[in-house]
Amino acid sequence: MTMNEAVSESRDEQSPDGGWMDELTPRQVVAELDKYIIGQKNAKKAVAIALRNRWRRQRVPDELRDEILPNNLILIGPTGVGKTEIARRLARLAGAPFVKVEASKFTEVGYVGRDVESMIRDLVDTAVNLVRAEREEDVEELAEAAAEERLLDLLIPPLKPEKPVRERVQTPVPDAGASAPTGDPQTGGQPLGSVFVAGSAGVQVKGAGAGTDGAAGPAEPSDPGTPSLEDRRKRTREKLRTLLADGKLDDRIVELEVQQTPNLDGMMIPMGGEGMDHNFTEMLQEMLPKRTKRRSLKVSEARRILIQEELDRLVDMDEVVSEALDRTEETGIVFLDEIDKVAGERGAAGPDVSREGVQRDLLPVVEGSNVQTKYGFVRTDHILFIAAGAFHVSKPSDLIPELQGRFPIRVELRSLDEADFIRILTEPQNALVHQYRALVEADGAKIEFSEDGVQEIARIAFELNERMENIGARRLQTVMTTLLEQVLFELPDGAAEVGVVVVDRAFVLEQLAAIVEDEDLRKYIL
Repeated sequence: MTMNEAVSESRDEQSPDGGWMDELTPRQVVAELDKYIIGQKNAKKAVAIALRNRWRRQRVPDELRDEILPNNLILIGPTGVGKTEIARRLARLAGAPFVKVEASKFTEVGYVGRDVESMIRDLVDTAVNLVRAEREEDVEELAEAAAEERLLDLLIPPLKPEKPVRERVQTPVPDAGASAPTGDPQTGGQPLGSVFVAGSAGVQVKGAGAGTDGAAGPAEPSDPGTPSLEDRRKRTREKLRTLLADGKLDDRIVELEVQQTPNLDGMMIPMGGEGMDHNFTEMLQEMLPKRTKRRSLKVSEARRILIQEELDRLVDMDEVVSEALDRTEETGIVFLDEIDKVAGERGAAGPDVSREGVQRDLLPVVEGSNVQTKYGFVRTDHILFIAAGAFHVSKPSDLIPELQGRFPIRVELRSLDEADFIRILTEPQNALVHQYRALVEADGAKIEFSEDGVQEIARIAFELNERMENIGARRLQTVMTTLLEQVLFELPDGAAEVGVVVVDRAFVLEQLAAIVEDEDLRKYIL
């Protein structure tokens, strides 16, 4: 069993307290991160320990649990070495709410920047969506079955219950001594005082003296072997169900009442108001009356709308919000990228004043406070904060001392060399070589990367990083795009003639030699 299968299986069997983490040891976390990130063993080890400590804290006695604070980290290293990818893969592996924010968004608080507490609100929104998706997955089969029944009702409406029509004919009072009439021409020769009952079996005559030979007598009984209208309808419904499951009715048009939500996207929001405590737009949408509109839709589109309506009905949002708030407080992860952009010399004037102000605003959120969201208050005491920055101009010691103390673990990520580039191109599950092979196969052609071709691509990328700005593994994306530009351009028109494209050392040198040697072209293209 692979690591992914083990994690998936354990998640399916997880207990409310996160028991699936029992099998996810730090060594296994590092092994899983190795599938997507090359090198950086120290950083992987640090985040794996931090993740495991969160599970360990849940097993600590209650009186000590609140005293154990998360080990916030600062990842220091040049761009493109895997800082963001480590945090993203860690959150996905743990199934925890995760949000990535740029610290530079907060550098102009009060002018055009965002309130620092907005990252916690974003984290709560992510948690709500995460829990809701899990709940919807649990009831998806029920929702699809209910939506199918509603679709069948649209395609073949149910029969309305038939109510018998009762009609009475008043009996005139006969004259004294006259003989009782035996019939009335207005009632088809039936005796006066008869009651006519109209139903599915025809028109029947009931009452005293009702004859059997009258024109309005009971209808002849139907053949017992003839199916009733309800039976025929049921058989038709099952045939339609089969056609619906096979997708043969997807293009048929049905009429459906769709609820319309008022569009408030054009509302004027005050500057900096996107981080308001309450989402004013959603509050207005809840206050305004809901309108329905009858629309003609294809069955495929109507099915999607009906499934979503059934999911909304089956999922209890109160439970979703309650669990989402718990997950945010206990397992939430906030990735603060570009933290070095808010670091500057203390006591300086100019932009550094704003940077230090951002640090002071970040401090209470990182050290623990109550943040108001539209779902309620959230405590940030046990949210894991992972900060990252290149620190080319500044250094971690330029942060205010209080903020430095809230990030006790510092991990330095090393720059990538040529050998790392070769592994990045071939080893990860989402390696660039695999991505471009799939892209070319989509046009009906094939592409093969020889060993010397991959080595030459890695050598050129490493050399460009040495000569120009070091952008890490992102340089490989630039080199690969330029290398295969002509191939990807010509493929749609001549895929049959191209056949198999072989990317070897000669091919790489032919495509990139002129650009690599020309200083001006290298600056603007690579």
